[in-house]
Amino acid sequence: MHKIKNIEKAAERIKKAVANNERIILYGDSDLDGISSVVILEEAIKNLGGYIDSAFFPDREKNGYGINYHALEMLKNKAPALFITLDLGIGNVKEVDVANEMGFDVIIIDHHETLVGVPNASIIVDPKQPSDSYPFKGLANVGVTLNLCMELLGEKISQNLKNSFYELAALGTIADMVPQVEQNAEIIENGLRSLKDTFRPGLRAFLEILGIGNVVEGEVQKIISALNAAESVNFKNESYFLLTCFDIEKCKETAQMLLNKNFQKQETVKNIVYEVERRISQKPNESVIFEGDPSWRLTLAGSIASIICNKYVKPVFIFKKMEKESCGSVRNPIGTNSVEAMKSCSDFLLTYGGHANASGFRIKNENLEKFKNCLNEFFSTKEVKK
Repeated sequence: MHKIKNIEKAAERIKKAVANNERIILYGDSDLDGISSVVILEEAIKNLGGYIDSAFFPDREKNGYGINYHALEMLKNKAPALFITLDLGIGNVKEVDVANEMGFDVIIIDHHETLVGVPNASIIVDPKQPSDSYPFKGLANVGVTLNLCMELLGEKISQNLKNSFYELAALGTIADMVPQVEQNAEIIENGLRSLKDTFRPGLRAFLEILGIGNVVEGEVQKIISALNAAESVNFKNESYFLLTCFDIEKCKETAQMLLNKNFQKQETVKNIVYEVERRISQKPNESVIFEGDPSWRLTLAGSIASIICNKYVKPVFIFKKMEKESCGSVRNPIGTNSVEAMKSCSDFLLTYGGHANASGFRIKNENLEKFKNCLNEFFSTKEVKK
């Protein structure tokens, strides 16, 4: 059977770390795809008899996306260690070099597009990396991680544990809005089928509070939205806590808190969408919607951009403007490629990356207008499918 490039190498390296009692650090993205990836890999490693020293999730408001220097400074005293990134890392060439210098052995588990070159990590598992002939490139990161966990555990995996992994993989796959075809469709079907009987208290809490009896995707979206409303504080994430907690009362309390946060988040998103629409009504002829504000939360940028993109069928760049830099999310219609657009305008950017239709960027404020003009020029030559 065809396997993702380096997945066997990654499994062997993790097994070696477990056998030698090496310190293992998991560093995941703060969205549900990243969180579910961390949870299932942690549980797979524990089933091998290993121990996870730390599970870290960056605060996007403070640290942006990907591996960041502040986190590495906090973690450097833990080196030497096996440092595994999940749902990030493929675009962090400089940061991986720093991690290597600190004494970390880096494995990158990612599913994003590679940009100019790949980081100098010991092992990279990413179906989209150059020379990977794995036929299906559309996996969410949790789908890649699921493949790794199956490779790690092999025939040792129990049916209950496999079901549990599929449940989280289904949630992460739906949340990341990847195409629901081929292996993704299989993950979602298996995950939703077993979700109604889940043993995981955090998910049981949602099913009970929301009164979900018929586990279909429409109902599950309520759980996904709540889990994605979680925040990362001091590199700890609320949804990670919920999904790894086995105290049912604490789980119910946390699940209700996340549902409340999600309601507040939706109200804030509505208000910002209204403001963005007010602004763009004054400039209807531009090829790109490009708006930012110091008061907008970066964690909401993707949701706002998605709503605006669906309504106006234009590439949308929404960003939080900070003192010297801005950081934002991009959504664009099918048939256009935001990563290619940013690649053509990369002289103005500090970092960028993601998928063709959902990506992110960081930029110095002095370059915002130049970047916007470059994007308008790029997209003015592209036909958008309405």
